[in-house]
Amino acid sequence: MSNKTNSSNGNGIMAYFAGLAIVTAIVVGIVIYTFLMGNPANFEGGDPVKGHPLNLLGIIHKGGFIVPMLIAVNIIVILVSIERGITLAASNGKGNVAMFVRNMQGMLSNGNIDGAITACDKQQGSLAAVVKSGLTRYKSVTANDSLNRDEKKAAIEKELEEATGLELPMLSKNLVIISTMASIGTLVGLIGTVLGMIKAFAALANTGAPDTAALATGISEALVNTAFGIIGSTLAIISYNYFSNRIDSMTHSMDEASYSIISNFQASQGAN
Repeated sequence: MSNKTNSSNGNGIMAYFAGLAIVTAIVVGIVIYTFLMGNPANFEGGDPVKGHPLNLLGIIHKGGFIVPMLIAVNIIVILVSIERGITLAASNGKGNVAMFVRNMQGMLSNGNIDGAITACDKQQGSLAAVVKSGLTRYKSVTANDSLNRDEKKAAIEKELEEATGLELPMLSKNLVIISTMASIGTLVGLIGTVLGMIKAFAALANTGAPDTAALATGISEALVNTAFGIIGSTLAIISYNYFSNRIDSMTHSMDEASYSIISNFQASQGAN
């Protein structure tokens, strides 16, 4: 019951963080676009609307209203990546995970269940929580003479599955936000670019005479959106793949530890 309560509380906190991160990113994106990039000092004559940009900030500002959205995409990726990094670092517990699994396997081979449980308390983290749940059930069913061998094994397997099922959602939480940013970052950037290109060619057509300098300026400003979108998508893809790999590695460790517990139980029961 305690593990389930902690899992629910953790999911609620992370959901709250995700919503707060998105709102914060949008607000910060608008502020950066309006007051930093739109600073009159970045434009000729101090006019952000008609003045020619004097620096990179001015050029980015000319990208239009899509720019703050793209800034928000990048900020969301960064914030969620930081949150995932902190969460996964905490889920690893204290010390080396591979060493913990090997030590736990050694204690099981020697029949030292209490020692393995104590090691879980020291290690902490998601893997240790799964292992401790399985070992605790292992210890209780072993002392229960009313259950046969298969029933005891099923009880241990069920406990391990439930414990793993509680921990894995905590590890993968909010990764969907990163994957979504990876998908929409480039698309939003392309929307801004297309709108900018339409605006540039429309302005060129209204002048009645070709103006290559104005056209080049309009195109460069429109491409700012594509650049921002690609940057956001690239960061999101790298972050998503990195965290997915870490979660897969931890899942493998959980499976390995669970297999060791079940194997040890079968060996000990077979010897009796």
